[in-house]
Amino acid sequence: MSFAGKVWRLLVGIKDALVLVFMLLFFVTLFGILSSRPSPASVTEGALLLDLDGSIVEEAAAIDPLATVLSGTLPTRQYEARELVRAIDEAAKDERITAMALDLTTFTGGAPVNMKEVADALGRFRRADKPIIAYAVAYTDDMVMLASQADEVWIDPMGGMAVRGPGGTILFYGEALERYDINAHVYQVGTFKGTGDPYSSAQMSPELRENLETYIGQIWDEYRAYVVQARPDADIDAITTGLPALLEEHGGNLAEIALAAGMVDTIGTRDEWGARVAEIAGEDRWDELPGAFAHTTLDTWAASLPAESDGLRTFGSGSEKRIGVITVAGEITDGDAGPGSAGAARITSMLDEALDDDLAGLVVRVDSPGGTVTGSESIRRAVMRYRDKGIPVAVSMGNYAASGGYWIATAGQRIFAEPETITGSIGVVAVVPSFEDILDSYGVNAERVTTTPLSGQPDILGGFSPEVETLLQAEVGHIYDQFLTLVADARGMSMQQADEVAQGRVWTGGSARQLGLVDQFGGLDAALAWVAAEAGLEEEEWEARYLTSPVDPIDAMIGDMLGGTSEQVPQSLVTVSGQFALQESQLAAQLARDLERLVSRPGVQALCMDCMPQLSSQQASMPGSGKLPWWQAVAIRIFAN
Repeated sequence: MSFAGKVWRLLVGIKDALVLVFMLLFFVTLFGILSSRPSPASVTEGALLLDLDGSIVEEAAAIDPLATVLSGTLPTRQYEARELVRAIDEAAKDERITAMALDLTTFTGGAPVNMKEVADALGRFRRADKPIIAYAVAYTDDMVMLASQADEVWIDPMGGMAVRGPGGTILFYGEALERYDINAHVYQVGTFKGTGDPYSSAQMSPELRENLETYIGQIWDEYRAYVVQARPDADIDAITTGLPALLEEHGGNLAEIALAAGMVDTIGTRDEWGARVAEIAGEDRWDELPGAFAHTTLDTWAASLPAESDGLRTFGSGSEKRIGVITVAGEITDGDAGPGSAGAARITSMLDEALDDDLAGLVVRVDSPGGTVTGSESIRRAVMRYRDKGIPVAVSMGNYAASGGYWIATAGQRIFAEPETITGSIGVVAVVPSFEDILDSYGVNAERVTTTPLSGQPDILGGFSPEVETLLQAEVGHIYDQFLTLVADARGMSMQQADEVAQGRVWTGGSARQLGLVDQFGGLDAALAWVAAEAGLEEEEWEARYLTSPVDPIDAMIGDMLGGTSEQVPQSLVTVSGQFALQESQLAAQLARDLERLVSRPGVQALCMDCMPQLSSQQASMPGSGKLPWWQAVAIRIFAN
């Protein structure tokens, strides 16, 4: 009986092992199928269908498989601007691609610099004598910018256009916190500070309003000039400031208003738009449905391009000289967060690992409103290790390089930015809440037992002692001096000059260049070219190596699944009113983020809160480092504005 039991257990063990092996083989096969690249032969002669069903970003955020499964929905797709530009530029050179069908129906936008990069690529495609035919139901600002590069812009009869311009709402909680007996202790340095204002004031200070109106106005001027240059016959003023008159004239028909203002060329359904594309690019031989046309999807086209193995983008054949490119995108944290969030531990690890790879140069691409001071300094020091080895380093600013983002930028020998870039924000403010008044109103009395004036401080339940108030203000001043020292040393300024351009003020790239915070205009390619010249390399002697984190197989599988979807953006949002509803939901999300920042963001921060109104829809949810138990929330929060 004992022998039979042992045999049975052996058979059960073999069965379990076989089940595990078959399950492993199943998932490996599934991953292989989902991640396999389509054959280049699947590229169809005709139009490139650019059906953007998500947002354009600097760096696509990492996918959380568990959160995706628990939510029961796929996250909105993100297109990296660099990859999108590459796909468009390659299509402009390929004889099989004869036109572009640009469908913006479910496009949710992007930040200004990324949008301009993609729009410029569309312009190059058009100048290659390849027509672009654009279509959408409802056009908003970012859609208009891309569509302005098209030869023909179509709008659905049920649609419309709403060009709102940059700007947004900042919530101020001063009166609300006072009503609920919550004290927000604010310690600051910088006349144009703004990070602490929402918690200490009931309204915007004159200095903050001046700063916001100045740089937002400059960004609007850049946007308006870009659209007018692309469509000189369009009347953008009529569709914005002159909208009431147009509404009355056309009986509220938003599609006719866009046509009358010259912002679109044709009113028609998607089927009619597709038929027009078919006249140019040819009919689809396999699909006889209305509106079908010969086309290659973006995913199929991108898969047909040469793979960028090991993060390489080749500029010359057989080159052994490489220039490293590291991306700092999103809010800066101290941990391993990212991509899509700038986890300092992850970024410094990639930099240090590549330090021994004999790179000829380094470009730091910064697209961040800042974050923790410790994380920012950690990344800056890692970049400085390249300079210590005599390796030329340039900084390429994306949409944002403010506060902690500019802290990192001080490590560059030359700083490149676009006119629309948001930078500066060199100032410091500390915000620490306490709740002694609300406890007192409920009859809770806090008694102290101390050995020194700092015992138990900061005491968010019993109140702050004068000594801790003095300490916090001194620390804020010291951090500000450190920031100024970095800026002065990096930009060849005196401390007084650095202080004059600092004071927490936010600048556009154009203003920053005039002030000496930026060296020249240009994107990533301009920074790469400068580093190559500094390294003594000719154009055909180098290639760019993008330093990236290893891709998790599960994340890659889910990402490939996302690549095949086209219904991720709710159809209810494709109308003008739907876009307005989306903005309302973002305002509610902002409320949650602001309150979470007040009580659960420990550690020293160098974060530009003034940049928040400029965040576009896909960036509304700033990545965070997770919530802490309430008893850990007593740590000091210091935000550099």
